[in-house]
Amino acid sequence: MNRSLNICLLAAIAAMYALPTLAEDAPVTPPPPATLLEAITTGKPMISFRLRYENVDQDGKADNANAWTLRNLVGWQTAPFNHFSIAAQLINVTQLNDHFYDNTNTVFGHATPPDKVKFPVVADPDYTGVNQLFLEWSGLPDSKVRVGRQSVKLDNVRFIGNVEFRQVMQVFDGIALENKSITDTEIYLAHFGHVNQITTARRSGNIDIAHASWKYSPTESLTGYGYFEDMARNGQNLTVFPPNSKSPYSGTTLSDNSNRTLGLRADGSHKINDDWKVPYTAEYAKQDDYRGGNSLIDAYYWRLGAGAGWQSWYLRLDREMLSSNDGKYGFQTPFGTNHLFQGWADLFLVTPKQGIEDTYLSFGGKVFDVQLMGEYHWFYSDKDFKTTGGSLNGNQYGKELDLSAAYAYDKHWSGKLEYFRFQEDDCYVGTGSCTNTNTSRKRDTDKFLFTMLYTF
Repeated sequence: MNRSLNICLLAAIAAMYALPTLAEDAPVTPPPPATLLEAITTGKPMISFRLRYENVDQDGKADNANAWTLRNLVGWQTAPFNHFSIAAQLINVTQLNDHFYDNTNTVFGHATPPDKVKFPVVADPDYTGVNQLFLEWSGLPDSKVRVGRQSVKLDNVRFIGNVEFRQVMQVFDGIALENKSITDTEIYLAHFGHVNQITTARRSGNIDIAHASWKYSPTESLTGYGYFEDMARNGQNLTVFPPNSKSPYSGTTLSDNSNRTLGLRADGSHKINDDWKVPYTAEYAKQDDYRGGNSLIDAYYWRLGAGAGWQSWYLRLDREMLSSNDGKYGFQTPFGTNHLFQGWADLFLVTPKQGIEDTYLSFGGKVFDVQLMGEYHWFYSDKDFKTTGGSLNGNQYGKELDLSAAYAYDKHWSGKLEYFRFQEDDCYVGTGSCTNTNTSRKRDTDKFLFTMLYTF
């Protein structure tokens, strides 16, 4: 059924591309709709189609992953009528071949199928469902309230994001308030009761967000935040150690990962003149147990970085620390877009118990309308980890090179090429021994991706 649906959707791309965009001839500031029908017809599309090829070559796997997947987002948001608008968006992700493993069996507590053991993971499962469905109310000055399933991105999506890099997005169910009534200040408050993750897992609990950002210049801001996660099983439950022991509990994980994170962030780009600017980031956060969370949840986070920007080009050096509680718990960001951090190859989507210190050089710029970006990472642990021979003498996870080139043909069509290469240094042993069958190891990995996107 999914493949039949995709044939229809792919045929619709060509038909829609031949139509003019609904807003092309609209005035800059259109009058509010006078009727419900007009509110519907003058709304905006939430439609895109994304085809991706992903190749993964990973040490310890007998075969490379060669994944072809197609994501279809089809939806519409009405224009505000009497301060109310409705948005509805469906998602369909179809695997166009089966030469990879999407990891869904493991996520839902089942064994990996025997024919998939040989493949690296490409976490893009087959899925059809509701991606977004919300009611938006703008009856208060400089404010809007959303109720329902929604995509959320805060700051640099370090803590709260929609993980739109993967084909199935992360979306939240609940209520959110945005207010901009104070000059140069934006306040965001939210309560979510469920989070729908990229694995298609639906987590239940309570996520409360308090977030305020003040712009002290047009390109610089100071942000304070609090994330309160009363969610026992958030998908990042790690094996823990008994007090004063170097041996983990046998076969156990944190029974409750509920945590509270409070932080402060200064970020922006300070303009020197029309050509030169100084990008920078300084951030600190503290994470503790919350509402029954395990008492081992006690860690901190910081990031410090700066660089130079000239016209469309930039070069900067950053250091980011996700600390460890004496090798028993590492600072976690279970609801962030973690693909963008600690390397794009996704070796550190979950922070190891020994924490991680990431020093990285990044650059970017445009050549003939092609957006180039790259990063080089040096990964160290906060606390020494067990490695070859079983001794606690490892502290270098490895190094990673990430490169991407993106080109927008027009406002509808765009494409991207990406290459990620991670090289292991010390053999990381989370549990067990340093063998090719140890799933905790951070093995040498090469990834190549080609993505083509059509946005209506």
